[in-house]
Amino acid sequence: MKMKEKSLGVFLYPDNFSAAELAEFAQRFESLGYDAIWYPEAMVYESFTVGAYLLSQTQSIAIASGIANTYGRDAMATLQASQGLEEFYPGRFITGLGVSHKSLVQDMRGHVYRKPLETMRTYLDQMDDARQYLHGKNPPLVLGALGPKMMELAAERTDGVHPFNSPPEHTHWARELVGPDKWICTAQHVCLTTDAEKARAAARKAMEFYFVTPNHYRNWLRVGYTTADLENGGSDRLIDALVAWGTEEQIRDRIQQHFDAGATQVIINTIKSENNSYDNAIGGYNFQSAPQWETFEMLKPG
Repeated sequence: MKMKEKSLGVFLYPDNFSAAELAEFAQRFESLGYDAIWYPEAMVYESFTVGAYLLSQTQSIAIASGIANTYGRDAMATLQASQGLEEFYPGRFITGLGVSHKSLVQDMRGHVYRKPLETMRTYLDQMDDARQYLHGKNPPLVLGALGPKMMELAAERTDGVHPFNSPPEHTHWARELVGPDKWICTAQHVCLTTDAEKARAAARKAMEFYFVTPNHYRNWLRVGYTTADLENGGSDRLIDALVAWGTEEQIRDRIQQHFDAGATQVIINTIKSENNSYDNAIGGYNFQSAPQWETFEMLKPG
């Protein structure tokens, strides 16, 4: 698979939706011309099951696990699943892997959460070892990476990186680390409102989990924010850097900042500023649950 430069993807949080709803969303994203759908593995659906289903319900759009939790399956199972999807849907699946968070690994799954870099390097080694027993074609592989060492590992061993919750200055830094040829598929939160109070309130609600998640808040400190920016739900400066809000022109400008900084693909995640019809979705409302179609229509490629 060759990823188009300066392409647009979408972020879809699947856990709160039924199969019929996910199929409808995927087909609508495809009809709008987006290049890829990225989805996380959290607390309801298993990653490669979601990937296979979304592929089966669409025709050409790329589907990317963003990210599949390495603690969820051994390296050979991951390789079998990804090679299987490449066989069944050639050139359409991207395997995104990550070590997730301690709360999702140790507290929920019961595994021992180990040092991220060492754990990922070992996992990639195990995938390489498994290839001698398997004969399928490998789809592209990217790592969920924020810090320098994980990005350097990704540059050495994979096709690129998938940062999350990262402002354009992180994209610039990532490009310097991974070099000119690797993919940087970075996510950008978007809240379509010109009301600063509503936008920042929605953004703070959306970011709550990440403000207590070490790998994320350390990443913000690494690119120039301070501990003062982490207080009281995040400073306006940090919140505005993480969540693009305002007019169409202002939001498009933020996306362009990522491209100017070296992003290969910008993945749009919409955050609502008002209640909507998805508040009673099957899993209970989550800020990442509901595609804001007005935003996706506005920002569609072309």
